[in-house]
Amino acid sequence: MSHQHSFDHLETLAIHAGNTADPLTGAVVPPIYQVSTYKQDGVGGLRGGYEYSRSANPTRTALEENLAALEGGRRGLAFASGLAAEDCLLRTLLVPGDHVVIPNDAYGGTFRLFAKVVARWGVEWSVADTSDPAAVRAAITPKTKVIWVETPSNPLLGITDIAALAEVAHSADARLVVDNTFASPYLQQPIALGADVVVHSLTKYMGGHSDVVGGALVAADAAVGDDLAFHQNAMGAVAGPFDSWLVLRGIKTLPVRMDRHSANAGRVAEMLTNHPKVTQVLYPGLPDHPGHEIAAKQMKSFGGMVSFRVEGGEAAAVEVCNRARLFTLGESLGGVESLIEHPGRMTHASVAGSALEVPADLVRLSVGIEAVDDLLADLQQALG
Repeated sequence: MSHQHSFDHLETLAIHAGNTADPLTGAVVPPIYQVSTYKQDGVGGLRGGYEYSRSANPTRTALEENLAALEGGRRGLAFASGLAAEDCLLRTLLVPGDHVVIPNDAYGGTFRLFAKVVARWGVEWSVADTSDPAAVRAAITPKTKVIWVETPSNPLLGITDIAALAEVAHSADARLVVDNTFASPYLQQPIALGADVVVHSLTKYMGGHSDVVGGALVAADAAVGDDLAFHQNAMGAVAGPFDSWLVLRGIKTLPVRMDRHSANAGRVAEMLTNHPKVTQVLYPGLPDHPGHEIAAKQMKSFGGMVSFRVEGGEAAAVEVCNRARLFTLGESLGGVESLIEHPGRMTHASVAGSALEVPADLVRLSVGIEAVDDLLADLQQALG
């Protein structure tokens, strides 16, 4: 599914890649092909390559072409959720006995997939600080086949040098997988920096409106993409046509949304830095963030996620979440509306007691695109 376009600016690709006018009616938006099966032109004569919507659906094809174009990959694949995409990827690239290096700061669901599901299949894993290439190199074993990276990471907003980790992975004959959910392809291009596969929760910034659940994989290599597509069909956790259509619609405004998310988050981080009840602000756009220089090098801007720690420990952090009014208390992220949560009790409860356990006094914000003065006022009253 490699497609060449006469334009290469992501703002244009977001609107046009995969979004060809309907040949029958001229509709400028791809139709929702809400269909399970397709009339064949004789036995084995597939019309346009379609036979059954688990294997392929025209609306999903449009999204997958769009994803591949945005990430600069050879093939994009859309799934029912981000974790469905991760599961397909791991079972495609790994066999029992293989080893994976995972980050010491990762989404709780990803950790649960490794620790509670993939491990039972006989895949080994170990944890490393992926912001330190030497630590990752030390964690590699002769069985290591994948190095897994989130950058910015969830929820501590750590930054990994993708190009440096690509060199580490490839020197060990391993593949580098980058979860690009927090940055989106508008802010960061992992494949251009050497990543082999990019992972997305399409639920987040790509969909952008908190109205769809989905996941994606984009492969840099065509052969890997074909292997992933085989497993996608064999395992079946595909994105439905309406979900695919919703994500396509969301992606069209991704660039303008990400600009606003980033601008608002920068203002929020600055305010929190100066608040007397905040003990630490975690945002790669701050000059004192340990990954700031790398983030500035590999990202267009710094994104819409901000985490911070508060005086008074866990009880105070929970109270801040409960007092917020404009920031909605809820899991997930990346929508146009602002969200607040307590990772230790919510999105990252599954990592409690592990090397990935998050601080109890941590609050995570998904900064939306509302008027920033309203967001600042809400946080100030929530902090008290």
